[in-house]
Amino acid sequence: MINIHNLSVSFNATYLFQEATFKLNAGDRVGLIGKNGAGKSTMLNILSRRLEADSGTIAYDKDVKIGFLRQDIDFEHGRTVLDEVYLAFNEIKATENLLEKSNAELIERTDYESDSYLELIQQVSDLSHHFDIIGGYSYKGDAERILVGLGFKPQDFEKLTETFSGGWRMRIELAKLLLQKNDILLLDEPTNHLDIESIIWFEDFLKSFPGVVILVSHDKMFLDNVSNRTIEISLGKIYDYNQPYSKFLELRGEIREKQLATQKNQQKKVEETEKLIEKFRAKASKASMAQSLIKKLDKFEVLEVDEEDTAVMNIKFPLSRQPGKVVIDIENCTKTYGHHTVFKDINLSVERGKKIAFVGQNGQGKSTLAKAIAKEIDYQGSINLGHHVDLGYFAQNQSEYLDGEKTLLQTMEDAATDRNRSKVRDMLGAFLFRGDDVEKKVKVLSGGERNRLALCKLLLQPINVMLLDEPTNHLDIKSKNVLKAALNNFEGTLIIVSHDRDFLDGLADTTYEFQNKNIKEYLGDINFFLETKVASSMRDFELKKENIDSVIQKEELPKKDLSFESQKKLKMLNNQLGKVERDIQSLEKDIKNLEEKMLNIDQNQLTDYLKQYNQKKQLLDQYLSNWESVSLEIDVF
Repeated sequence: MINIHNLSVSFNATYLFQEATFKLNAGDRVGLIGKNGAGKSTMLNILSRRLEADSGTIAYDKDVKIGFLRQDIDFEHGRTVLDEVYLAFNEIKATENLLEKSNAELIERTDYESDSYLELIQQVSDLSHHFDIIGGYSYKGDAERILVGLGFKPQDFEKLTETFSGGWRMRIELAKLLLQKNDILLLDEPTNHLDIESIIWFEDFLKSFPGVVILVSHDKMFLDNVSNRTIEISLGKIYDYNQPYSKFLELRGEIREKQLATQKNQQKKVEETEKLIEKFRAKASKASMAQSLIKKLDKFEVLEVDEEDTAVMNIKFPLSRQPGKVVIDIENCTKTYGHHTVFKDINLSVERGKKIAFVGQNGQGKSTLAKAIAKEIDYQGSINLGHHVDLGYFAQNQSEYLDGEKTLLQTMEDAATDRNRSKVRDMLGAFLFRGDDVEKKVKVLSGGERNRLALCKLLLQPINVMLLDEPTNHLDIKSKNVLKAALNNFEGTLIIVSHDRDFLDGLADTTYEFQNKNIKEYLGDINFFLETKVASSMRDFELKKENIDSVIQKEELPKKDLSFESQKKLKMLNNQLGKVERDIQSLEKDIKNLEEKMLNIDQNQLTDYLKQYNQKKQLLDQYLSNWESVSLEIDVF
């Protein structure tokens, strides 16, 4: 689908990548990786034809359609969520409008025997056929299915897009992209605004996508679950392997070890040859042999070892002082926005040294409670910090509070105290801002670099309780690993809001799920939470199934006499109802089989089965909803 040849791009006289060459075919799901600033987003912009490379060529298949998930979205006010998503169906909507106009004209016309009337009938027939082929009769259902998969509720569909946060608007844009029937998907950090359930759904969607997927992501688990190929941009070079991220790292390390061993052997041979040359030069009888060895040495090609970018952050969060036993005490905390209640009567006591994860769907109040604890917003109830608590708060949009006109050094010096002002250059260096980098203005930094600077700035204040809201957004994988290690070594109390399963794995010892305006405690890490959710979902499913079975088996009411048209419509509805019931029974059987399998599988397989189970459960909900809608229509007769 795409053939890239000798592609080069430079920035400030330094190559982001040079003479990059690779080919992408249908079915390739590429994880495009590299450090912040390596050129990943630049590569996506070039492949989407938004930017031009300095040199090289890109050849696309004829009529190829490219979808690019933008980070800079701008919706028109006054559109509902469905209105905005329906923009993905340009051809369908245009055909639908033509079909409506033609049908309206047919109703108004009375010249039934005229050629023009017959031509209009043929036009309506052709339009209807084309409308069917391009998915005109299913696009509304497809749109709703994608929106539900991305976390929207049916009651959200008619809400105006401007009433949603930036993260939810990004989901709307993602829904449009997934509905456009593109051949190539270019995704730049697509999981940044998705909760764990939506990420799992999105993984399943991408794995079944028939075209090319190129995704930039710093979510290691997401990359491993979706990608089947990895392309790394490192120090201006491209490294391409037909393996997901973790396997790529193993292969990359093995190849580099072999290169080093080969280089060492070559160096040894070169040194031995040079010794012989020096030895033979001293003897006239061996002079010709020395010249022969010199020529051989000149032609000798020394193997180059792939350069390795080993620069990583060096973070340590020191404990300011020892606080009291209870560091945060929350009683009957409630937060409302107008008539909307985010959470109600939350009670939570956090003891010194605990490491806690806040998880759950977006909009359930995780970030809101974090803001309340940090005294960033008003609330009802009480939140009290304990004795000698020094709270360090990192907001989800912390980097947006940085002044773009200041340099990195000015940003740090202005926030420093007399005690640590002399250390700001060393601190910036620990976060990979070295040399002239400190004189850059904040506004030229990438998203990941801004996050690093915001984290660095956080260290200027004394901390013994850390409250972090999505701190890994835009951080590259190496930086995330370093941050995770630093947080594991932090001797204070940690509360972290995150949807990154790999980052949370082994980091928190207690998990709180935000759901239905309240919180539920799980005494374990993210894996324990996901395992427990499987059992919980099964119980919910059984309860729902019992209710539906009782509805399905209810006695039919006697029907009144119907007209021919009504009888025809009723027959169609009954056929439709029968098909839905068969689908429900088949799906129930699949779910039951999965439940039995999940009782006898090992830990490593559980996540995959959980995805299948949730996917089928979600599909069953749709079937049940369809069944209810058709049943209501039948009850009218």
